Amino acid sequence: MRLAEVASRAIAEDLVGRARVAIAGEPAWLVGGAVRDAALGREVRDLDLAIAGSPEDAARAVAAGLGGNAFELSAEFATWRVRDRGGEWQVDLTALRGPGIEDDLRRRDFTVGAIAVDLATGAGIDPTNGLADIESGVVRAVAPGSFADDPLRLMRVGRLVAQFDWTVDGETAGLARAAAGRAAEPAGERILAEFCLLAAAPHPVAGIETLDALGVLDAVLPELTALHGVVQGPNHHLDVYGHTLEVLDGVLLIESDLERFTGARSPEVREMLNEPLADGVTRSTGLRMAALLHDCAKPLTRTERDGIISFRGHDRDGAEQVKEIFGRLKASNRLAGYVAEITRHHLVLGFMVPEQPLNRRQVYAYLKHTDPVTVDVTLLTVADRLAARGSASIASRQMVESHLELARDMVGHGLDWRRDGPPEPFLRGDRLAAELGIEPGPELGRVVEALAEARYTGEISSASEAVDFGRRFLDAS
Repeated sequence: MRLAEVASRAIAEDLVGRARVAIAGEPAWLVGGAVRDAALGREVRDLDLAIAGSPEDAARAVAAGLGGNAFELSAEFATWRVRDRGGEWQVDLTALRGPGIEDDLRRRDFTVGAIAVDLATGAGIDPTNGLADIESGVVRAVAPGSFADDPLRLMRVGRLVAQFDWTVDGETAGLARAAAGRAAEPAGERILAEFCLLAAAPHPVAGIETLDALGVLDAVLPELTALHGVVQGPNHHLDVYGHTLEVLDGVLLIESDLERFTGARSPEVREMLNEPLADGVTRSTGLRMAALLHDCAKPLTRTERDGIISFRGHDRDGAEQVKEIFGRLKASNRLAGYVAEITRHHLVLGFMVPEQPLNRRQVYAYLKHTDPVTVDVTLLTVADRLAARGSASIASRQMVESHLELARDMVGHGLDWRRDGPPEPFLRGDRLAAELGIEPGPELGRVVEALAEARYTGEISSASEAVDFGRRFLDAS
């Protein structure tokens, strides 16, 4: 593809055209991902503009012309952002680095992002042959000092591989390995942002494998590289690291074929997975992160006695370790809590498989225990079970199919619980206490919980039956 063709395609994008009109007369260039996406024939929704003048003035002009909100994104990098009020697009505007646009491009991270289009003339500028690397699918550093200038670019290598399934140029890989020890230097929230983009991309396993091969993963997520060589029992055919990547692959498989794994409720599951979660990611991306971290405590909990390998408590300890990881990355409590809760509960459904068919009491216990991540953690257990292909009976085809059948049922129950919530009590607590002749307190709390379970299972269907049940419960306790 010729540079002029790419430039013409980029300028023709609606958002680019509107931004171009808004800052007409200001020397400005479309750069980075927007040009790359135009070259790949992808829709351009997020723009990066290099501005010769004031990024603030240009941002306010774009906000006025396009109907968005302008705010300073980084004082250090002289960057402003304009975001659509509906969240459909954003425009980042950064002061030109260097005296001219070619100097700016030669200071960027990778050649695939060092292409520009002059908004005034529509001419393309490609001083580092980035278009050729896009066509070849190669991630190549613009300059030998690229990673020294900004160590966050080390994470970005993996993100680009995850997004486009590209390969890393050999010389660039060498530069990355030499600088890998600095990968944890950027602020935690910047590392988290790259991790989120990697996890949300079409090829996250390839991105993680790239970071691991370059030594970057050991600096930013040593909890993952610690999984290498951790041998498991006969339920598994891989060490914990290999198993973890297969679980992530399993989550991607489930996402791609939801009807197979969730049956007629698949449209509801799809809608749920697409819900915003926290820190700019969806529940789907959060689930992928949980796949990567759900076994993170296995190295710490591994024991072997008489040839039997155990990881007792890795679910509980793993949840705490997940919180520590996301705390280091300055993640929100919501994202950290979501991944931690999935980690905490990822073993529960597997223990219930041999007990099928389950009664309503068992279903209620699972829903109560795993709320509010019931559907999410159920999907993870499916990926976890598919990735355990050892020689033990638990890995047999029959056990796998039984697990998948139970998971489909639990997804349905979980969706109903999300929609309807836990059973509403027939009586308020103060009235129930009066009827039972007890004071509000822990004893009443136990009765209320028992009544909620009884209502879910169909054992009671009225206020009078609730009172009778409560009296029997107290007599038996």
